Amino acid sequence: MPTKLHTKSYNNNRLFLTVNPNDDISENDPVRVVDAIVESLDLKEFKKLYREKGRCPYHPRMMLKIILYAYMNNIYSCRKIEKVVQRDIHYIWLAAQERPDFVTINRFRNRVKNEINNIFTQTVLVLAERGFITLDVEYIDGTKIESKANKYTFVWRKTVEKNKAKLQEKIRVLLGQIDDVIAQDKATGSDKVEFTPETLTSLITELQDSLSAEPEPTGKEQKKQQREKKKQIKELEKHRDKLSEYDGQLEQIGERNSMSKTDTDATFMRMKEDAMNNGQTKPGYNLQISAENQFITDFALFPNPTDTLTLIPFFNSFLDRYGHMPLVAVADSGYGSEENYRFMDEAGMEAYVKYNRFHLEQRPRYKPNPFHHDNFYYNADEDYYVCPMGQHMTRIGTSHSKTASGYRSENARYRAQNCNGCPLRCLCYKAKGDRRTLEVNHRLNGYKRKARELLTSEEGLKHRGRRCIEPEAVFGQMKFNMAYRRFRHFGKDKVTMDFAFFAIAFNIKKLCSRIAKQAQNGGNTPHDGLSLLVCRFLLSEYRIFWNYPEKSVA
Repeated sequence: MPTKLHTKSYNNNRLFLTVNPNDDISENDPVRVVDAIVESLDLKEFKKLYREKGRCPYHPRMMLKIILYAYMNNIYSCRKIEKVVQRDIHYIWLAAQERPDFVTINRFRNRVKNEINNIFTQTVLVLAERGFITLDVEYIDGTKIESKANKYTFVWRKTVEKNKAKLQEKIRVLLGQIDDVIAQDKATGSDKVEFTPETLTSLITELQDSLSAEPEPTGKEQKKQQREKKKQIKELEKHRDKLSEYDGQLEQIGERNSMSKTDTDATFMRMKEDAMNNGQTKPGYNLQISAENQFITDFALFPNPTDTLTLIPFFNSFLDRYGHMPLVAVADSGYGSEENYRFMDEAGMEAYVKYNRFHLEQRPRYKPNPFHHDNFYYNADEDYYVCPMGQHMTRIGTSHSKTASGYRSENARYRAQNCNGCPLRCLCYKAKGDRRTLEVNHRLNGYKRKARELLTSEEGLKHRGRRCIEPEAVFGQMKFNMAYRRFRHFGKDKVTMDFAFFAIAFNIKKLCSRIAKQAQNGGNTPHDGLSLLVCRFLLSEYRIFWNYPEKSVA
């Protein structure tokens, strides 16, 4: 006989009872750390973003919690955040049964785009107070993040300047064809002066006034001439509009070489993520971060693709954020320039920053080139070099060079007495002439010697080993584990806002992993004080759920 199966009663149309989700979330769940950290932040700057009248807005702490927790779980879309707030018990616990829609979530992110940077600073300071970081040693590196703009929306500076020059010539030719005294004067007198949209507008107004002052044409020939003048004025208006477009593009490009039409703040750069392996440029931003113990301590976005010109502004942003400079700076050879070394030396920092040939010098089989001027004997007292043949190279003058940032460097010039007939000439130099000339930057060489001593010291070896696992690990987790490879907004202000949310979520996620390791080790870590901070905001009296508030707006 078949046995009778007994199951629990099931009816999905029955009335559900409200249950407190606090009982179903474990005490060491990361969602509780998010709740504790946000509760400890000072959000008084958010108050000025809301009006006193109108519908009651959602509480900014609640909105901040659900967005940060979504970023921690690789959810960056507002529509997806809206779904999980309605379905996931962790988000329901954070939102206290509130259900903001995707428009409200997106509006909140854009509303706090200026204040979220301060929230990131507060989060880092909390980590510093609890002993996770010191803000004294900074490991700096950069990566390129692709913009949301299409890769075919490029605008190149050289192309715009070339087209603008052609347009200026077209305008001169057109003014020469117009049979009018005003236009002829402008065409003949504008050989050395470029036209501007303002001058063309005034010229078009004068031509239209002159045309309207003429008597009505009577014959076919006069009507034909009048139509031709109107056609020329319309063509001149088109040239004026195109010239205004070129001027606007050059103003938006600024000192860059390119920009995107849809995201004017993005610059076309070569990315490592090149699917076609053809070196195609894509619109993006140069993201610079500083890391310590794999926590993001500072970040900034730059339009230039190289890292050399980003170090000084990045240090200035660190100073504005925390009120002091780091004591130790560690970076790779992309930042090793005279300007950067001098800035760090004057700021009192220990610069463990490599220069461009440091890796070659550290190879076991490295043999210095005896014909390179760095390996020549230099007499500092009498200021002369000695070539491999023993000939003195005396100083003949000084040359100056200027970087893209405006920094002027000084190079000393030295020249040999006579290289004609030297048996080593073919190995020494290939330039024309009978005397070799050297250009030496003594200040840069001094900074290189100091950097070499620091990098090869015991402390330098430790920092060089740590640099490979500090910012590089952050970039690896960001791009591969958290799938944050491309920005989802247009404009530098919104892109900075989005990454600020991500950086806060990244640090909290890293903090959760440290707390989990602390629990596995039995709490025998120097960060036990953080548990007091978390427990303070996890007590039942600090949380009120399921109070069914009125519907709100952000």
